[in-house]
Amino acid sequence: MVDINIQTTISPYTQEPVCTRPLLSESELDNVISQSVKAHKSWKKLPLDEKVAIARKWLTEFENIGDVAAEDLSVQMGRPISQCKGEINGALWRARHMVEIAAEALAPISVSEPEIEGMERWITKPPLGVVAVLSPWNYPHLCLVNAVVAAILSGNAVIIKPAPQTPSPAERWVSTWQSAGLPNNVIQVVHLTQERTLSQLCQDQRIDFISFTGSVPGGRAVQLAASQGKGFKGICLELGGNDPAYVREDVDIKWTAEQVVDGVMFNSGQSCCSIERIYVHSAIYDEFVKAFVEVAKEYKLGDPSDPKTTIGPVVSVASAARIRKQVKDAVDAGAQIVLDESHFPEAKEGTTLVGPTVLTNVNHSMEIMNEETFGPVVGIMKVENDEEALQLMNDSIYGLTASIWTNPTDPQSHAAAHHIGGELECGTVYLNKCDALDPSLPWHGWKNSGQGVSLSHLVYDAVTHKKSVMKRMEIKGVYEKKA
Repeated sequence: MVDINIQTTISPYTQEPVCTRPLLSESELDNVISQSVKAHKSWKKLPLDEKVAIARKWLTEFENIGDVAAEDLSVQMGRPISQCKGEINGALWRARHMVEIAAEALAPISVSEPEIEGMERWITKPPLGVVAVLSPWNYPHLCLVNAVVAAILSGNAVIIKPAPQTPSPAERWVSTWQSAGLPNNVIQVVHLTQERTLSQLCQDQRIDFISFTGSVPGGRAVQLAASQGKGFKGICLELGGNDPAYVREDVDIKWTAEQVVDGVMFNSGQSCCSIERIYVHSAIYDEFVKAFVEVAKEYKLGDPSDPKTTIGPVVSVASAARIRKQVKDAVDAGAQIVLDESHFPEAKEGTTLVGPTVLTNVNHSMEIMNEETFGPVVGIMKVENDEEALQLMNDSIYGLTASIWTNPTDPQSHAAAHHIGGELECGTVYLNKCDALDPSLPWHGWKNSGQGVSLSHLVYDAVTHKKSVMKRMEIKGVYEKKA
């Protein structure tokens, strides 16, 4: 008999259980929220420089568990072990920046214009209170950095509800922060059913802000649930993408193919900012497709614990079936497969091992080009000019990232890329880069890719109140300034 009060994580590769966690009851979650409220009230009083000192100790504690944290990722979400340490190092890089900018981001803002005689004015940034972070399975450590570090340093308490697929990363955050000296209950982890997450955590009036990373349907459900609780709370939704790449005719084809393949295939394509559709200038289309396929053929699909594996399973059998259906539907509608997953012996129907797949003769009527695939699959379309590419890139309900590939040393090419970037309807534009976040820049989606901001100094504004202070220091005839 299945215990409905237990959460079980299934290995994407072996399809065997790897760990279980108890699911909290209504009263247990209520107690966690009460503890967070109490912890926030004392934590917010600690001077910022002391908070920053604890955060710097945490960076060391987290770095010290890098190997075991990397192993968690490989076992629980199926990424090749050779690539997992990269997420740990990336999380440290992002977090260090967020720690370093905290003092400036949270400093009171003095106001001097327009000048008012005898008046002092400034803006402060007090913490919100309790922040709930609903984190995903595909990049659990990186996504925790996006919201949690700023929330803690601002004086909030944080409750993390991790995806059931990857319970361990959030738990390791709690243990390392506590080892660094963070007071108890300033950061907590809860494992919950979806129903309790929506009906209780998201609706509780004591939760002041929700940061959610996940699918568009998941984001809609969180937003609706939050609106049905008492009071009002802030919300940040980091949702899906269907991110385009445009390859102009003046690129170095070999180098560009290598970079774009990585943007499609890394993490088995399971990234919100993976390249999911490619537009190539007709002058180099055939040559680029050939080079792209040759690079993609070199991937080694298989056991994520094998250091030689370069692409692992997708997260579930259901996900694999959905990806394969997208490919089949596209072929039925006229698409041609130029790299079939049959090239990879380990790829088998009914399993999570999905081989890299490349399609041509695709169009925007196909789901493979207009919806998020979240797998190692891509369609490549021929375009005649920049204007056609721009129109197709913007022809999407999503707007997370887009990349332009061209010769940056040619002034005309650089100017063309700059123009295209200015017209793209998305939160991040790349030139000769893709599938990456910079902690100094805000992460923000347009259209169905979400709302709100994480990372950069702007996330500090998202997790704080704004308090305007006006002090009338001189009142003629009543209070005079002492000599």
